[in-house]
Amino acid sequence: MALGLAAKKAIVKKINDVASNALSVAVAEYRGMEVADMTQLRRQAREQGVYLKVIRNTLAKRAFADTKFGDMDAALVGPLVYGFSLDAPGSAARLFKDFAKQNKHLKVTALSIGNGLMGADKLEAVASLPTRDEALAKLLATFKAPVSKFVRTINEVPTKFVRVLSAIKDAK
Repeated sequence: MALGLAAKKAIVKKINDVASNALSVAVAEYRGMEVADMTQLRRQAREQGVYLKVIRNTLAKRAFADTKFGDMDAALVGPLVYGFSLDAPGSAARLFKDFAKQNKHLKVTALSIGNGLMGADKLEAVASLPTRDEALAKLLATFKAPVSKFVRTINEVPTKFVRVLSAIKDAK
C-alpha cells in the first residue's frame, strides 16, 4: 500500500522522536519469518520495554539524520526490524539475541549505542550490558564493601582482647 507524503512525514517524526529518546538501537533482518514469530517478537519487546518497528529504510535514514544514530545509513539494507532500547542500553540487543536462538530467520545486522555503528559481532557485548537496576546493585555493593571491611576490622580488636583474657584465665 502506497503511503502519502503526510503519512511518511508522520512516520519520520515518530521514529525521530523515539530515536532521540532511545539509549540504543538494534537492527535485524527478518526475511523468512512467519507472522506468528513476528507477533511473538513484538510481545516480548513490549514486555522488555523495547520499541519495535518495521519501517522503510529510506524513512529510517531520514528519521535518524539529526539523531545520535545518524551514522547507521550504511547498514540499512534489506527488510529490517528496528528495536529501540528505551530503558536499558542492552535491552534491544538482548531481545534480538535471545529470539535469534529460537528463530534462525532473525539475523542482527547492526547496533548502535549512540557512539558509532557496530556490526553484528558486537551483539554479545551490547546484550551483556547491565540494566539500570543491575548497575545500581553493583555500585551499591562496591560502596558497601569498604565499610563492611572497616566494621569487621574494628570489631576484631575487642574480640582479640576477649580471646587473650580467656586464654590467660584458662592458663591459670
